[in-house]
Amino acid sequence: MPVRDRLAPGGIVLGAINARYRHTAFGLRYLLANLGALAERAQIVETFVQQPASAIVDALLASEPRVVGLGVYVWNTTRALEVVTQLRARRPDLVIVLGGPEVSHEWQTQSIVELADYTVTGEGEEVFRRLCESLLDGERPEEAVLHGTSPPLEQLALPYHLYTDEDLAHRVVYVEASRGCPFRCQFCLSSLDAGVRMVPREGFFTEMERLLERGARDFKFIDRTFNLRIADSVAILRFFLDRLRPGLSLHFEMVPDRLPEPLRELLAAFPPRTVQLEIGIQSWSEEVGRLIERRQDAERTEANLRFLAEETDVHVHADLIVGLPGEDLATFAVGFDRLLGLRPQEIQVGILKRLRGTPITVHDETRSMVYRAEPPYEIVSTSTMSVDEVEAMKRFARFWDLVANSGNFREATPLIWSTTSSAFAGFAAFSEWLHQALGRTHHIQLHELAVTVFDYLVDELDLDAGLAALAVARDIHRTRGRKTPKVLKPHLPDGWRPPVAPPVTGGLVRQARHAGAP
Repeated sequence: MPVRDRLAPGGIVLGAINARYRHTAFGLRYLLANLGALAERAQIVETFVQQPASAIVDALLASEPRVVGLGVYVWNTTRALEVVTQLRARRPDLVIVLGGPEVSHEWQTQSIVELADYTVTGEGEEVFRRLCESLLDGERPEEAVLHGTSPPLEQLALPYHLYTDEDLAHRVVYVEASRGCPFRCQFCLSSLDAGVRMVPREGFFTEMERLLERGARDFKFIDRTFNLRIADSVAILRFFLDRLRPGLSLHFEMVPDRLPEPLRELLAAFPPRTVQLEIGIQSWSEEVGRLIERRQDAERTEANLRFLAEETDVHVHADLIVGLPGEDLATFAVGFDRLLGLRPQEIQVGILKRLRGTPITVHDETRSMVYRAEPPYEIVSTSTMSVDEVEAMKRFARFWDLVANSGNFREATPLIWSTTSSAFAGFAAFSEWLHQALGRTHHIQLHELAVTVFDYLVDELDLDAGLAALAVARDIHRTRGRKTPKVLKPHLPDGWRPPVAPPVTGGLVRQARHAGAP
């Protein structure tokens, strides 16, 4: 057990282990903004999960803090345990405080919680401040697990001034107009929320104006249901539409069956590569939706996706989940083909995860739900999907992301299923062939992938080599600076020269590849 009776000199370090450099720790910025008078004695130290644990520990201890607060999430929990273990060994007197979704539920069985001094569950702005006030006054609360509160958001200080100029120039700016979700989808931690709270509109827009003036261009809204309250959604879209500037990129997560006319009109007004919508379909099966308590009007969802594809320049990232209770490979295939027919730019094929605290566990026995014991707790098998089928779908998801979602093979991708009536079946066959050909699903260079796609189209599907070569070559040159693979050159038209891809002046590079041929 950690030592809790000695404190070293120093202040507070809020530590982040981000998924990658481009991400920023929004929650820690909220904690720092609400530390009150203690903010002057605190700082944020951001690292990323690819760094060795020892390097992360060095960064956290560089200022000789008295307290280290660490955010723990499903993607960093393994590295976080290594970090906390080393922190405890190097600084037995250090007060370690944990927070974040991974330790907010089922903390009783977690080794990392045992190693730490305190764990804050849920929203921590108020509780963490009070804890730090006590610690720096030399008082040690006896309770090791402290439960966060959910104050009205007007009582919290906004954190946007804590984004640095480097953040604004090179990283994602996370923003929040609301907290909570009204829905009860059993696979999602938001199903535990007690309603939705809104950030006061005036203060929010003041902060957004300041970010724009400072040069912020890449905004990602973390609201679970951006289009829940239409008046607020309209106000936010209107705000940014009135302030369009080169490079502006907006990301929202929306309810798929709720897109009334005021939102349609505004979304249609944005130029290409400005707005990305993340739309969670998850499953088209009514039976699956009933089991997981997910309400969704399929006809309205189809109409909304069709409108976005035909009447707007919005980039649509739609989600499906493999392994939900009651879903089998056949129903998933039907749903995949149905979604693909509605022309989203990306389909994220996710593998079900048993996030700590979520009520999806009610199906463990009745649906034979088996999950991996290690993070990120992915599904292994269900009563309707075997181990082999789940593993095949993990390969499918990986290769779909590399080939289709990436936008690197915009013209070649439809050729993969051109000889079948089902896109899912066609790509599933390609996925298994590709895995056999390469023997791996990661560390695949784009040039190697392009050659392999061409080989499959010609050797396995017996497509015309000229047609396949031209499609792959045009895809390769959708981004500047790429070279034509040698295997394609004999099959390209005489005198063919790659078109010059236009420079990407705004939005995301991935969106630009989906936007159209150069």
